[in-house]
Amino acid sequence: MTRVGPRIQAHNSLSILPRVRILLSFLVKSPPMKTSSSVGPLTWKERRSRLLGKLKAPLLLRGATQILRNGDVHFSFRQNSDFFYLCGFPEPNSILLAIPGKSGNHRTILFVPPRNPQREVWDGKREGVRGATRNFGADEAYPIQEFWKVFKEVSQDFDRLAYALGKDAEFDQKLLQLFGQRYLGRPRDNRGIPSMVDPRPFINEMRWIKTPAEIELMQVASDITACGHKVAMALTRPGMFEYEVQAEVEAVFRSEGSPRVGYDSIVASGNNANTLHYVQNNRKMRRGDLLLIDAGAEYGGYSGDVTRTFPVSGSFTEAQKAVYRVVLRCQKKCVRAVRPGYDFARLNKMAQLELTKGLVELGVLKGDYKKLREKEAFKPWYMHGIGHWLGMDVHDVGPYSSKDGKPCSFRPGMVLTVEPGLYLPANDKRVPKEFRGIGIRIEDDVLVTRSGNRVLTADIPKEIAEIEDLCNP
Repeated sequence: MTRVGPRIQAHNSLSILPRVRILLSFLVKSPPMKTSSSVGPLTWKERRSRLLGKLKAPLLLRGATQILRNGDVHFSFRQNSDFFYLCGFPEPNSILLAIPGKSGNHRTILFVPPRNPQREVWDGKREGVRGATRNFGADEAYPIQEFWKVFKEVSQDFDRLAYALGKDAEFDQKLLQLFGQRYLGRPRDNRGIPSMVDPRPFINEMRWIKTPAEIELMQVASDITACGHKVAMALTRPGMFEYEVQAEVEAVFRSEGSPRVGYDSIVASGNNANTLHYVQNNRKMRRGDLLLIDAGAEYGGYSGDVTRTFPVSGSFTEAQKAVYRVVLRCQKKCVRAVRPGYDFARLNKMAQLELTKGLVELGVLKGDYKKLREKEAFKPWYMHGIGHWLGMDVHDVGPYSSKDGKPCSFRPGMVLTVEPGLYLPANDKRVPKEFRGIGIRIEDDVLVTRSGNRVLTADIPKEIAEIEDLCNP
């Protein structure tokens, strides 16, 4: 008998896919392929101008480099978020130098990979020096090979430099050596080596508060993410492999205009959901399993980040419903609390109280839930925080507490995730038997507004009845 591999078996399980996709053309609201957001040279120039006003020093910022995966194969390139935020240039091995000028007439210089017809046959067209000025608003541009020559000339009068030391020892050493040699060459002018200021806290503060154009991009990323999660709910069936569902979710992301995922997709069925960052995604799903999917599409440089948990067979068991209701109650209460003036510290406490109360209701813990929360008795089954900032990075920049240790208050324009969960491992005998092996997390992306909040991912079902309806098209 010829052995039938998992791929052939999987193909049989997907025979319903055409019908599901037709149905979803009615169920899923497709996001626009483009937005009216104007994030381009004028936006990047305004951002650089604001930043230089805060730094009061020239800015030297390096883009990301290509990284080898194995042999001569590179990982797919994604630009450094700070670099992309300030100039939008998408190619690796590039450098931005922004120099303050009088009356806001700042000077922007980009150092980029030059045009190379031979390499472009293999890797695609480069912007080159001309493209850097024409398409990205640089005042001047040079081949990256000329960086040190040009920088030596333009930095003659620098007393300060905004540059993040510690990321590339070789580059740092060369930079400091250049300044040191300059000092030795003119010891009588009483000017020492330029002082260094780290620009990252200043950039982080800017990225922390999203502009209307950024919010529009994040809404599109959220809409695309919603499409993927809805498709997953509708097509998942017992007998499929986790990676099949992952493939369908990510195919939807790409077909709706997302160039990449915001992070590695977590598609965790059964007890795998109790591993927070499970990414193997290779288990064959069974009837009675729950499937936890934590996946987000990237769009315009901004990431969605959503988690939904739903039944593989289309219906929750009573035990699954009991745990799910605890997590959902907590998540909805925490989402309602998000507003200007609130903070992550209070949100974390709220989530811990709600989940500890739920663990008592489920019989996992015994006693007064408030006292149990103070003792952190919930920790074996809820070990992470309630959420994080979201933006260009899935775990986006921005502080959680100020220098004096006080929590940072939410402000309009901030975007955060709200993602409580309960994780009850199959081998945990402290957990009542009917709940063992259940892992549930529910996550939404929430924009802080002047009057409260707006859930960017509200279009994705999370009520039990809504999920079961979508799981049984």
